[in-house]
Amino acid sequence: MQIPYSQVTPQRDYLELSRRRFIFRSMAAAAGALVLPQLLTGSGVKLNGVVKSSYRVDDKMTPYDVVTGYNNFYEFGTSKDQPAKLAQKLQTSPWTVSIEGEVVKPRTLDLDQVMKLAPLEERVYRHRCVEGWSIVVPWIGFSLSTILKQVEPTSKAKYVAFQSSYDKKTMLGSFQAGIEFPYVEGLRLDEAMHPLALLCVGLYGESLPNQNGAPLRLVVPWKYGFKSIKSVVKIRFMEKQPPTTWNLSAPSEYGFYSNVNPEVDHPRWSQAKERRLGEFLKRPTLKFNGYGDQVATLYNGMDLRRYN
Repeated sequence: MQIPYSQVTPQRDYLELSRRRFIFRSMAAAAGALVLPQLLTGSGVKLNGVVKSSYRVDDKMTPYDVVTGYNNFYEFGTSKDQPAKLAQKLQTSPWTVSIEGEVVKPRTLDLDQVMKLAPLEERVYRHRCVEGWSIVVPWIGFSLSTILKQVEPTSKAKYVAFQSSYDKKTMLGSFQAGIEFPYVEGLRLDEAMHPLALLCVGLYGESLPNQNGAPLRLVVPWKYGFKSIKSVVKIRFMEKQPPTTWNLSAPSEYGFYSNVNPEVDHPRWSQAKERRLGEFLKRPTLKFNGYGDQVATLYNGMDLRRYN
């Protein structure tokens, strides 16, 4: 029997932080290697009834300890090891997500309602960061389109905007993090409705750890990782293209679409290769992160160097 999220003990109450601190060292300057020591044993709540989806790559999965110990989550630190410690302040219960804007039936759902919308699937996706590293994760959730269809978008809806939770008492301020909060992201409506776009509630058979975006996040596998917004509290259908955090912060570096494109360099580094965390050598970056067969038609006729 699935435990309701309202009855789940918050992770901050049972994580033993002192023995689960992550230390990540890059030896690239000396030998091109990564040292990935073990930390973080299982800390989430087991998710029952999860089925294996056909949406899965054959790549070797990145170890749980790495996935949960090396994170971008600027609300809880700008260094990769900080969120695993500081994100335990995140209050994940109770939690609601509002769906509003250009819709016929706006709704506010709590987590128990979200979990009942569709069977949970395990999808093994590649995840590529704009900084040049990548991971392969068995995410758990269901297609984002499932929740979006609940509110019946109007004919004016062309985009979907997302907003993360923000609590200035427990999270960094914008000045400290270097970006504006709350964190916002956006997709074109057809991107958001694509079956690969995942509304995610877990990984490796368990509920999401706080540092990975608990209790509810997006995973958009053909785009750079910052598009997969964490700890979502608001979804809004819009007629015009919504603002996005990194595009606002550095428009010359981060475009709205942010599809993985090795042919377009970041202004400060090449995107042609990536380092899979835990591996010694770099590998070629795949266009659309290897999902071109599924998503390339979304961008027919677009200049993907201009609209990056």
